[in-house]
Amino acid sequence: MESVMLTRKIPNKRWMRIIPAAVIVYIFSFMDRTNFGFAMAGGMNEELGITATMAGLAAGIFFVGYLFLQFPGGHIAEKGGAKKFIAVSIVAFGVFAMACGFAKDIWQMMVLRFLLGVAEGGVWPAILVMLSHWFPNEERARANALFTMCLPLATMITGPISGWIIAAWGWRWVFIIEGAITIALVAIWWPMVSDRPENAKWLSNEERDYLVARIKEEQLAFQSGEPVSYKKLIRDINLWKLVVVYFCYQVGIYGFAMWLPVILKSLTKMGITYIGLLTILPYIAAMIGIYVFGVLSDKHMNRKLYTAIPLAGFALCFYLSTQFDNQVWIAYTFLIGCGVFFEAACGVFWTFPPMLFPSEVAGGARGIINALGNMGGFFGPFIVGWCVTKFGSTNIGVYVLSASLLIGFITALTLPEITSTGIPNNASVSSRDTGV
Repeated sequence: MESVMLTRKIPNKRWMRIIPAAVIVYIFSFMDRTNFGFAMAGGMNEELGITATMAGLAAGIFFVGYLFLQFPGGHIAEKGGAKKFIAVSIVAFGVFAMACGFAKDIWQMMVLRFLLGVAEGGVWPAILVMLSHWFPNEERARANALFTMCLPLATMITGPISGWIIAAWGWRWVFIIEGAITIALVAIWWPMVSDRPENAKWLSNEERDYLVARIKEEQLAFQSGEPVSYKKLIRDINLWKLVVVYFCYQVGIYGFAMWLPVILKSLTKMGITYIGLLTILPYIAAMIGIYVFGVLSDKHMNRKLYTAIPLAGFALCFYLSTQFDNQVWIAYTFLIGCGVFFEAACGVFWTFPPMLFPSEVAGGARGIINALGNMGGFFGPFIVGWCVTKFGSTNIGVYVLSASLLIGFITALTLPEITSTGIPNNASVSSRDTGV
């Protein structure tokens, strides 16, 4: 218990520098990919002659491009180059986001969405690796959870702002304005962050020494002592279980995020400005869910349980929202329930890689998991769009999304015992006392 008391005395300046910068950057990253849903509901489909199936394809093709820099992003960050890599990425995805506002047809939009995905692809794994260098295992779910709050925050901001921009100037300006703001974020990112505690001149010696020693201790505790290689990583069944869990979760997340404005418009028959306001409550609920599950996970160290519960809760609420089409506010209440579980597992989920894989390949593992898992972000929006075209309703698509979430739930429950305790097999007694 002495280690716990020591941890409480350590200064916490890192929480006020690293987390806010990461959140701000990813808010606009997420905004630039999800404002497409508001453009669909705000007249883009009619102006460009886009069918529901093609709209779903254009929304989802982002995730094909998203594959390309996942592994490089995680690997570069593990080697200490996250700050520069993310700065370049910010400028690139801001430019491509703006360019979407100038698309003349669906094919130009698809190319730009693909390039936007390429530009954004390495940012998420790079930030997660950076966070793992700044926050030890006993803090990591909370740190990841606070970072993950950028996702509902982005959607809360995107809803009313995008609705207002579209109502005032049209759908093209939502891409142009939000993309331009993104580029300016480099001025916030660059002076705020450092790749590792060793490089941070703004950090106190006490906090720096503690973090360097604690992270090194943690990495040694989770080492298996066996040779490290990406070839061995690829053969690890736990890597593929995590890919399945994350894929199934992303199917639900992006199917929900991309089509929520359309679902709400169909449900309430309201205008785009009011639809933007109605999207706020599910994402306020999402912020609560993210924080609560992150705190519970760090308190009990049962990463597996607090990843599985949100998947099941999301599936149940999403399914029930379709059963009350004629009772608008009951259906909307279940959509708010979806929000509670929408991203609640993400902060907890990303504690798995450093727990299950050696530090030398954990960054690359994050990239592989995020790359393949985020293909669910292609499948989710596309399957809903296809179902709208085929059956004339989003409900069938929601059933598919709910089934995917349940598959993720079942797979999460099969993860190794270490993910229920957070205690490595070779952990020292002092590490066990601190809950690491």
